[in-house]
Amino acid sequence: VCISTQVGCKMGCDFCASAKAGFIRNLTPGEMLNQILTVIKDTGERISNVVLMGIGEPFDNYDNVMKFIHLLNHKKGLNIGHRKITISTCGLIPEIEKFMEENIQVNLSISLHSAEEVIRSNIMPINKRYTIDKLIKTCKIYTRRTGRRITFEYSLMENVNDSEEQAEKLSSLIRGMLCHVNLIPVNVIHEGMYKKSSKQRLNAFKDVLERNKIPVSVRRALGNDIMAACGQLRRGQAGGFD
Repeated sequence: VCISTQVGCKMGCDFCASAKAGFIRNLTPGEMLNQILTVIKDTGERISNVVLMGIGEPFDNYDNVMKFIHLLNHKKGLNIGHRKITISTCGLIPEIEKFMEENIQVNLSISLHSAEEVIRSNIMPINKRYTIDKLIKTCKIYTRRTGRRITFEYSLMENVNDSEEQAEKLSSLIRGMLCHVNLIPVNVIHEGMYKKSSKQRLNAFKDVLERNKIPVSVRRALGNDIMAACGQLRRGQAGGFD
């Protein structure tokens, strides 16, 4: 199950529908937990894996997220193991540093989306505060100190960040790290100007990473039909999406 941690988001990523809706407030630990309980009630199925990749930046709501993880993991709660939980962040370095001291085996995912400072700053304003260079240095410290692999999320946008040259730069940036790259063909939003990369460009990008011995996979697209795929998720209103 993919859950949200905030109502809206402050981070302003240019390809993300959630960011376009603005920020209202943080969710409480109970509200996060209730998303999972609702899915269990609606489907009648046991939930075994949870990712914090919905609306909001989890590390911008750090204390509530940590309390939620405790409830999720507790044997009197849902008793979901730490290794079955993944937190995704756009790169809030102070919180990544804090998280590595938590000494819990929760997975960490970094929304990277470019290996070039200018491009990443254009599509992800957070990069102006925490540059790629600083972020990768922090990630390397994280993997050494925790012994845990980081997943780098990379949304491929046609003629923005999907060239083989970009793939080579990404390879140089993370080569030798304990990491995995998850390629995501960007999902189109109503007011967005970005287009999904072609299958040919996606495969060429993937091939470059594989030649450089970078572990890589392509995320399967889900939720496009209801505007709930990665980067599309946003609060809906009667009569359509706002």
